[in-house]
Amino acid sequence: MKRVLPFLVMATVGAALAMAQPTMPGRAMPAGEPEVMEGGYVKLGFERLAAFPFTVPPWETKPGQAPETGEEQIPAAIKAFSGSKAAVTGFMLPVKMTAGLVTEFLLVSDPSLCCYGMVPNMNEWIVVRMNGVGVKPLMDVPITLYGELRVGALFENGYLTGIYELKGERLTVLGG
Repeated sequence: MKRVLPFLVMATVGAALAMAQPTMPGRAMPAGEPEVMEGGYVKLGFERLAAFPFTVPPWETKPGQAPETGEEQIPAAIKAFSGSKAAVTGFMLPVKMTAGLVTEFLLVSDPSLCCYGMVPNMNEWIVVRMNGVGVKPLMDVPITLYGELRVGALFENGYLTGIYELKGERLTVLGG
């Protein structure tokens, strides 16, 4: 199993957020309920998922103390989507590849986030773990991911790496 970017990248992004961007001003959350698409997928966009300020909790803890999760900052309306079938559009940032296919990646709200100097807020990415063998890399192209969304703190090796995870079932290229 080949990792394009080690897990440490996600942990480092989380730690960088805690230092570089302690708070992000919230955007106005779209009014009303999101559209339910064919197949029962809820069409969620980052305009909804990132429409609240999120302050990354301190990543250092005292021995024997559980790390803070920040989950109390996630609005109930967003938490309610946990366990739902969701469709989210964004841009792929591969994290793990196997046999030339991407099996794990970050779906980010904007292609200029992360790679080009702007540190994204933790609610501006989704950790995607594809079911099956993976998908071909599609960077800098808007894609829509379909799968089961989980909302809540994600930890890897003791580091908070995200608040959204999608078990990817399939993807489509926007306009393709």
